[in-house]
Amino acid sequence: MAGQYDLEEQERIAELKAWWEDNRWYLLAAVVAAAVAFGGWTTWQHYKQSNAEDASAMYTPVAAAVKAKDAKALDDTAKALMAKHPNSFPASQAALFAAKTSFEAGKLPEAREKLEWVVKNGPKELQGVARLRLAAVLMDEKKYPEALTVLDANKDEAFAAGAADLRGDVMLAQGRLDEARASYKAAIEKADARNPVKNIAEVKLNALGGSK
Repeated sequence: MAGQYDLEEQERIAELKAWWEDNRWYLLAAVVAAAVAFGGWTTWQHYKQSNAEDASAMYTPVAAAVKAKDAKALDDTAKALMAKHPNSFPASQAALFAAKTSFEAGKLPEAREKLEWVVKNGPKELQGVARLRLAAVLMDEKKYPEALTVLDANKDEAFAAGAADLRGDVMLAQGRLDEARASYKAAIEKADARNPVKNIAEVKLNALGGSK
């Protein structure tokens, strides 16, 4: 019976890891969207009212490159905006788009560099987004201690549930199942009913046999 249970548990873990590989970036997008929607919009409105026409104008070709799925144009225009207006909301938004493109192309060091830049220079709302995505990239690079350090640095309650959920993924990747379960349980507890993290963490926790 014990051997059968171990095999079933191993199958669940393998399925969960495969599911994460296929959906990780999209899940992170869902997780952070709820947290930044209002704050990001408020910051952007304030920024526009501050007469930063140049940064807004420089963001236009970034948006065009995103729409056209032109990776080179996106990288070039994002870097130009980041260099000229490093503390602006549009620059951090451009960096996040460029990081996503690098990530999807398998260029993890490039994605990591851009995300680290947003964590250092971006507005609070986008720092939280970048921190979660940076931890995910570090996890893909199997830099598990570094990923946990990035997650530990989160002090924003809006991202607490997402950070706990991602901590569970890092623990799972290392085979630390009890700690993964505890992290998913913490994510569920920290997320309110409208936060997509709650359902995501519940799925993962159940896949690992629930709380033990």
